Amino acid sequence: MANVTFKGNPMTLVGQEVKVGDTAPNFTVLANDLSEVTLNDSKGKVRLISVVPSIDTGVCDAQTRRFNEEASKLDAQILTISVDLPFAQKRWCAAAGIENIQVLSDHRDLSFGEAYGVHMKELRLLARSIFVVDSQDKVTYVEYVKEGTDHPNYEAAIEAAKSAK
Repeated sequence: MANVTFKGNPMTLVGQEVKVGDTAPNFTVLANDLSEVTLNDSKGKVRLISVVPSIDTGVCDAQTRRFNEEASKLDAQILTISVDLPFAQKRWCAAAGIENIQVLSDHRDLSFGEAYGVHMKELRLLARSIFVVDSQDKVTYVEYVKEGTDHPNYEAAIEAAKSAK
């Protein structure tokens, strides 16, 4: 499993670590209207999955805004996933003007967190990470950010999404 810390404290990641070349695991998360969303809903598209611990914090805010800005330049669907409640995500997105990406909640059952090995057991939050899944559901890029309060490598993730088919 990937080794990550949050504010310097080691975290136990629950689930299976995903690696480049793996078939992307399916998952079920909630949209802000409480409807279910799965990876299979976007089958045939390139997906960039941006994972944040809590959308209402500085680095998570910046990460989500950055991918919202990049969305128009990418031929990819961008999903941001956290365990924040769908209602809180909806309010945050409205206040932040987030309109180009899907912001989804894994709060209900941690389906995504455990399928991708990013559920931090000690905090019941998701570890900051990025996954790019191509149109054939193969994982082409993975970043488990070592320290949860650090930014991901935006440029590498964007380039991976651009080169995925």
